[in-house]
Order: sequence, then C-alpha cells, then structure tokens
Amino acid sequence: MTFQAPIDDIMFNILHVSQWPEVGSLPRYDGIDDGDIRTALDAFGRFCSGVVAPLAQAGDVTGARLSEGRVVMPDGYAEAYEKFVETGWQSLSHPVQFGGMGMPRAAGAAATEIVNAADMSFGLCPLLTDGSIDALSVNGSPEQQALYLEKLISGRWTGTMNLTEPQAGSDLARIRTTATRREDGTYAVSGSKIFITYGEHDLSENIVHLVLARTPGAPVGARGLSLFVVPKFLPEPDGSPGARNAVACGSLEHKLGVRASPTAVLNYEGATGFLIGEENRGLEYMFVMMTSARFAVGIQGVAIAERATQQAFAYARERVQGRPVDGSSADSVPIIQHPETRRTLMRMRATVEGCRALAIATAGWLDLAENGEKTSRNDARAMAEFLVPLVKGYCTESAVDVASMGVQVHGGMGFIEETGVARLYRDARILPIYEGTTAIQANDLLGRKVQRDGGAAARRFAGMVLDTARALAMGDAQAQSVAAQLDLARAQFEASLNHLLATLGGDVNAAYAGSVPFLMLTGNLAAGWQLGRAMLAAKAALARDEATEFMTNKCATASFYAHNILVQCAADRARITEGAPSLRDATL
Repeated sequence: MTFQAPIDDIMFNILHVSQWPEVGSLPRYDGIDDGDIRTALDAFGRFCSGVVAPLAQAGDVTGARLSEGRVVMPDGYAEAYEKFVETGWQSLSHPVQFGGMGMPRAAGAAATEIVNAADMSFGLCPLLTDGSIDALSVNGSPEQQALYLEKLISGRWTGTMNLTEPQAGSDLARIRTTATRREDGTYAVSGSKIFITYGEHDLSENIVHLVLARTPGAPVGARGLSLFVVPKFLPEPDGSPGARNAVACGSLEHKLGVRASPTAVLNYEGATGFLIGEENRGLEYMFVMMTSARFAVGIQGVAIAERATQQAFAYARERVQGRPVDGSSADSVPIIQHPETRRTLMRMRATVEGCRALAIATAGWLDLAENGEKTSRNDARAMAEFLVPLVKGYCTESAVDVASMGVQVHGGMGFIEETGVARLYRDARILPIYEGTTAIQANDLLGRKVQRDGGAAARRFAGMVLDTARALAMGDAQAQSVAAQLDLARAQFEASLNHLLATLGGDVNAAYAGSVPFLMLTGNLAAGWQLGRAMLAAKAALARDEATEFMTNKCATASFYAHNILVQCAADRARITEGAPSLRDATL
C-alpha cells in the first residue's frame, strides 16, 4: 500500500502539545510560523511517499552487502539519498548559521517519524547524522564545527556513533579501543567496534565516526574514556575529502530486520582521530548524541507503529470474510465490521496517537531546555530528561505490540512476506534494543531521573497530569470519563513511585525488579496525559465548530485510550508493589 504521512495529526500535536506558544515565540524561531512547518512537512511527506517508501520491500529482500571491503547498497538507495541531499531534508531542524533550515525540534521529530515510517532502513542514516550534529554542536571546538557541521547538515557527509565492542555492549567501562597522542596533536586510534549503523556505505562523500576510546594512563572504567572524530577520509585544508583513513569494514551483520541498513564491524588500525573537548570526558560528551539517538529511536517506534496501523486499516476495509455476529447481513462483510477487529484497530490507532503526542510534547520540552528563557531552562531540562526514557522505552515496546497486531489483522496473509507487515514486525524488534535496552532505560529512569532528586521531577509530572484531569472533569460526560481514568492512573503512578523510593533505601534489588513495569506504567500515563491534553484542545475546537470530523475522532481516540490502555497501569502497579517477593523466591 501507499504510505501517507499523517500531517494533520502531526500538526495538531505540534500546535497543541509541544508548548508551541512558548517554543514559537523563542528568538531562535523568529520568522517561522506553523504554516511554514506544515509546508515543509507536507513536501517532505510527499518526498518520502514517492521516493523512499518504494525502496523498503526490495531493500529488505536484497539487503546491504559487503563486496571486497566495499558496502553495496540495494538498488535505488543511492539515487534516493542523492535526492534527499539535493532537497536539503537533513537540514530541517538544524542551525541556520551552518546551513540548516532552523525549524523547531518538534518539526525535526516529525520528519524523523515520516522518513522512518517510509523505510526505517533508509531513515537510520540521517538519524545517526542528526546525533553527530547535536554532539558536535554542543561539544565540538569552533574549528571542528566549521569543518564538519555544514557538511553533515547538508547530508553530503554522514555520521556514526562508535561505542560497542565485542566485550563491551552496554558496559562501556570495558571499552578497549585505544587512542595515543601524536606529536602533531592528533591521535592514533586502534581497536574494533561492532554494531555500527551505516558504519560503511557508498551514499555520502565522507563518513564522520564519533569514537569512544581510551588514552594511555587514563583512569580505569568509564571515567577514562575520551571522544574522537575519526573521518573515513581525512579532510583537506579546503574541507574536501582527502586520503583514506585507517578504518575499514571487516564485515556486515546478518540481521532479523532493517536489512538494507548496513550494520558494520569497523577495524581501526592507527586511524587518525581528533579529540573532542578534553581527555577523559568522552562519555559525558557522547551522552549528547546518545540522548539524541534514544529520543529518535523512540520516534522510530511511532513511525513503525504508524505504518503498521495504516496497512492494517487498509487491509481490514478490503478483506471480506465472515458474516456479522449480530446477524445484520447474510453475506460476508469486510473484517473491519467485526467487533474484535475494530477493537484491535482502535488499540493500534490509540497507541500510535498517544506515543506521537508524547514524543512531540517531549520535543517541545527539549527545545525549551536548550533555547528557552534562562530562568526556566532548568525546569524544562528536568522535564525533558524525565520524559526521554519514556519515549525510548514505552514507544518502542508499543511499536512491537502494534506491529504484531498488524500481522494479526492480516491473519495468514500477515505471516507471509508479500504483504510487507512481517517486515514491519521484524524491523520493530530492534527498537527496544537500540541505544540501550528497555531495562537500561528503566534503570536510568529510576536511578538517575527519580532517585537522584528524591522524586521531585516525578511529582511535578504527576501534578501536571492532575491539572489536566481536573480540566477534563469540567467538561462533558466523555471528558469526565477520561478524567476519571487519568486520575486513577495517576494514583497508580504515585503509589508506585512512593513504594520504589521507600524500597530503594532498603532493598535495591527489589526496587529495580520493578523498574521496567514502572517505566511502562509511567510511559502509559504520559501518553494518556498527552491525549487528555489533546482532548481538551479538540473539545475547544468543536465548540468553535472547527475541523469537526478530525476533532471528533481525536476525542474518541483519547476516550478509547483511557478505557482500554490506560487501565493497564493498575496491573503494572501490582507488578511493582507486589512482584518482588515472587521473583526473589524463584530459582533460576
């Protein structure tokens, strides 16, 4: 089926949940209004539908391959990427001073969703480049920014993140790659990195690797890591790609999904690297890129779920099978008329819209944390940091569920490759693993975002949910019913929060045994909260007789989420508060 970018829902969320009045008034976005954003996203949606989406199925079958040390991309990818660069789409949300369009972060998040829904294998390349741009924008020297940023923002050069090694997955303290300082101030980087997305390919003029490595005499563990720029081709004085650096692709991984995206083993043999910032602060610097990537991977979850939902709705409208259970017709009907199919489809739609609203709201907080008034940046940063693990963890786990439901709606046709829904299910499965597993996100949420401030940010979050519930309670019967469910879920969250804070002081293992259920409960509540905010905006629009069909559907989706998905918070609370003893008693 043809992919259509969900521009109406994206723009609704930008206007109503991304703190747009505050974000849009920032000096950085002077001269940009919501009409400009819509025009850009409309055009990008057409590009992705017409140029990128047709690559996905054939790219999955062919995959990227390694031939004599050279990565060969599937047919069509080079031409599509060339058009992507020509039309300037990499630059959408990046700084104007380095050639970017200067759009707000929410617009960049929307673009990430659109391109990854079209084809996640293609979308992974600009996603990693975005992260490299963010890292160099924050931590690169003026000379490094001048040399690399314009080329990365144009898309002519692409970026990668080099963390993982065979013995060092999420445990970065075990990294063995070395970087030895030379007399000219450069470093000789040696070692092997694995699972490097787009670590080698033929799409761009150059590849800029950001590499974590250890200098001689550095402190042991993660405190001794430094961050280096190691380009595939060493730049000439004029900035053009020069001699090939001593980094080579040893092999490509054979994967369950995203097969057209080359996942490389990279071998560094005295490659020339350039230190970013100071020695032994590499992990601190890399966290900028890691946070960017984690947020973007959460958006990829929204993207895959959106594509699976579009395909499931299209199939259910066309597939004729079975008579109505109420006996209203003697003939078979499209399966969309069967109650269970309708429930599944609504669960898919509500999940997608809740996760999208959560992601775009978080983009607004990230923007305010970076560019807002100095007096309010700390509050915005605390909220953004609290929400990013939810976007990464909840949206990616939800994507696997939604993709699985998409297969189920197709029945036996979903289990064969020709329909394309099996590919979405396979592609989705990497997302809860990429850039830190769900358990790592949950440990980060509990240990860094909750325990560190004694639950202050979490309680502020709960207070904001309460404000939305109270506003809904002032509305009509539909809004009041959503308010009641939202308030119940908030109470489950606060009870879980209090339990975990108390347990952390006595039995750390018992507390962390509930960290993933706590992330899922909190993510569920956060998505439900944003849909509650969306309902308030939709009800106000209906009162003005605006966009009646869209707004009515938005209210219905929010109501379905509250009564069919948000109610799962109670089960997660039980896992958190009552589940530890059964785990402790189990023999493994």
